[in-house]
Amino acid sequence: MKIMNGILLFGALVLALVTPARALSAPDRIDPELRARLDASPAATRHEIIVRFSGGIDVAAASASGPRLPRNAWAKLLRDAAQNAQAPAKAFLANRGIGNAKTLWLINALALEASVNVIRELAALPGVLSVGLDVPVKAPEITRVEPPNSTQAVDAGPVEWNLDRIHVPQMWDLGFEGSGIVVANLDTGVDADHQDLSASFRGGANSWYDPNGEHATPHDSTGHGTQTMSILVGGSLGGTGIGVAPGALWIAAKIFNDAGVGLYSGIHQAFQWVLDPDGSAGTDDAADVVSNSWGFRDNVNQCLEEFRLDVQNLKAVGVSVVFSAGNAGPSVSTSMSPANYAESFSVGSTDFFDSIATSSSRGPSTCDGTTYPNVTAPGNDVLAADLTNGGVFPDAYAYVSGTSYSAPHVGGAMALLRQAFPSATPENLEVALYKSARDRGTAGADDTFGYGIIDILAAHDLLMAGTLCTDADGDGYSAAGGVGCGPVDCSDTTPEVWATPGEVVNLRFAADRQTLSWATPAVIGSLPSLARYDTLRSANPSDFVTLGLCVETNDGPNTTSADSTTPSSGETFYYLVRARNVCPLGSLGLRSNGTERTGTTCP
Repeated sequence: MKIMNGILLFGALVLALVTPARALSAPDRIDPELRARLDASPAATRHEIIVRFSGGIDVAAASASGPRLPRNAWAKLLRDAAQNAQAPAKAFLANRGIGNAKTLWLINALALEASVNVIRELAALPGVLSVGLDVPVKAPEITRVEPPNSTQAVDAGPVEWNLDRIHVPQMWDLGFEGSGIVVANLDTGVDADHQDLSASFRGGANSWYDPNGEHATPHDSTGHGTQTMSILVGGSLGGTGIGVAPGALWIAAKIFNDAGVGLYSGIHQAFQWVLDPDGSAGTDDAADVVSNSWGFRDNVNQCLEEFRLDVQNLKAVGVSVVFSAGNAGPSVSTSMSPANYAESFSVGSTDFFDSIATSSSRGPSTCDGTTYPNVTAPGNDVLAADLTNGGVFPDAYAYVSGTSYSAPHVGGAMALLRQAFPSATPENLEVALYKSARDRGTAGADDTFGYGIIDILAAHDLLMAGTLCTDADGDGYSAAGGVGCGPVDCSDTTPEVWATPGEVVNLRFAADRQTLSWATPAVIGSLPSLARYDTLRSANPSDFVTLGLCVETNDGPNTTSADSTTPSSGETFYYLVRARNVCPLGSLGLRSNGTERTGTTCP
């Protein structure tokens, strides 16, 4: 979106690098809950807040349209953009005696404590998008269980039953144990003294992070983070293999303090630390996979988007992000955030019999109504490393249950697949795990098992065969559509024909600010002569179907559109520019509202 003298520009997918946003009045920028607290507080009362700014980088859009950059290059771009966008606010805060604000550069935000009056003044500054409370989040609960009885247990072998179930040993036999891959968890910490974890800690100043400032070296007060990390990368010194990717190295962020609470700001800091642990633009030391076994467990069936941009940006630059689905089952509609974001990869829990765990959260996703969880993995009666009490008991283990322990199975699976296919994107890995999962429950994807129980070997074979997304004509759209492949191309032999309205790039206003210009994206191939672009104007940015007025329809790869109507004082024009598709063959394509065209003009 872009506002210029009362005209707001709105694209189907705007692949501009910097993403300004429509300005709100100062009171509207303050979250309602914070506003209520401010109204009820004396002027000198201080509140912990997070301030978000416009002018950041649209990482997902920029990474999709531009060259693939190293992750440390993205970190620098994000830092620089945040520094520029936040400079006026930091100068204002310095004048008010506040110099210790935390920079959350991954999401272009600041976290700080300020008085009522300062918060109101801060909200009125140009470039401020929103001001909200820095809210505490509860640490996940631990469910230690008795060792499974003889009907559930498997005779002790090289690996635990849960690893056998998803074909981990077969991946090891192929030479893939996670070597060269770095995995992270955001959790209660990790006990690095455990015999199955000590050797795989990456070590150094860039491998442990405690945003609460309680522990300078790896520590875990409850055991939850130790347990989840051991399923990710644990060894076999206890007699059986317990970790999916024992060849990988681990790093960790202790997002919950010793009292079992983590602030929004600390979790944001941990997400950005995962992308750039050493804070240096010259090194790429990011994690390849980050596993999260936590969520808003007091807000079941809600969509709380606090961490959505963190997840979006990490995935866009190549970091896979996994979340446990939650333990609010067996009722339907028990998804929870952040696992229920469209960008998250959520994991439900199964038992020894491949049945769904009673407590495993069910879908659909509250955020977008899609299948939830995405997949399932073993999570009940799983053996994991436990606290060593400072190394006194380095061989401590416990049986545990819950989706907290399903998620690291998938995180470990992604580590193995990433080793096998170094150029694979997070989306590639997700698609492979979706499509290769063993279907359970209702045929096809459902809101209990998702797409099924993961099978790492089958996912590997699918990636090896190259059959996930086939694009014979090189137009950027796949004949084998599906999750992660995009919509189906109705003609995969004709590069001029593609499946969906193409995104508009380089949208700009001319000097008169009533002429729009753009270019077709390169992904649409070398023969975009059939591209036709509709330009619609509306008084409502959410309604281009009933209120949209056709301004112009143009052909060709480089196009402009002029609007002869000028907005009156105080009036805002919203524009939607998008390419027509030409599927199905023989049609005139689809209108912007998804219905088929019967004429040559736009709706």
